[in-house]
Amino acid sequence: MKKYISILVLSIAVISCKSKAVAVQGNTGQTIVEKEDKKIIEKHYNNKLDFSTLYIKASARYADEKQSQNVTAEIRIEKDKQILISVRFLGITMAKALITPSAVSYYEKMNGTYYEGDFTSLSKWLGTDLDYSKVQNLLVGEAFDDLRKGKYTQTIVDNLFRLDEEKDANLKKTFFLDGEKYLIQKEEISQPSENRTLQIAYSDTKTFDQGILPTSIEINAVQPKGKTSINLNYNNISFNEELSFPYSVPSGYKKVTIK
Repeated sequence: MKKYISILVLSIAVISCKSKAVAVQGNTGQTIVEKEDKKIIEKHYNNKLDFSTLYIKASARYADEKQSQNVTAEIRIEKDKQILISVRFLGITMAKALITPSAVSYYEKMNGTYYEGDFTSLSKWLGTDLDYSKVQNLLVGEAFDDLRKGKYTQTIVDNLFRLDEEKDANLKKTFFLDGEKYLIQKEEISQPSENRTLQIAYSDTKTFDQGILPTSIEINAVQPKGKTSINLNYNNISFNEELSFPYSVPSGYKKVTIK
């Protein structure tokens, strides 16, 4: 249970990239059509959610090759400032994580441990650069990376715009956007030499006055030690309410170090 809680908090809260993912699919049998549309990225960011706070209550399912578990997750976001995630099992808070642009903190109840640090240690541990914006982007359905800062090879695959970025041989990133609203449908990150891949897929969007928000997120991962999947389904969503962000490590908990 300890392993499950820790991975779930980090995957939902600090999400991604070291290893959690599904293998990147090849293009065999797919029709790829070259097309230039330099406004694809611009149109993607036209969908940017306009909000000050966001409250989400979600059901979450975690599964690996040894276990599976259903929990609930409460996600509170103050845009660009802080994210608080509470993970509950049978109504009991089992873990909490607080993420700000400068720090990441979490604790888990089963083993009485907590972590406090910045994104540097987590980035090394996860095997990729991580920051607050990437966590927030993942939760609201925006591209994990800032697409405006990269250079991409553009094709069309299965009626989706596919953007491929490959800065080096050991880090490949691919983003798939629909051709109507230019929303992210899927994004993949792989580290071939480490045998690690990550896939994040979105579905079942809802339209609000503040913009479009995906209500289903599937995270699949493959790494040398096995496969992991996390499914998030947003059940209750509200914008621009006054939210509190209560977080404190219970007394007696032991601090852990991420290396």
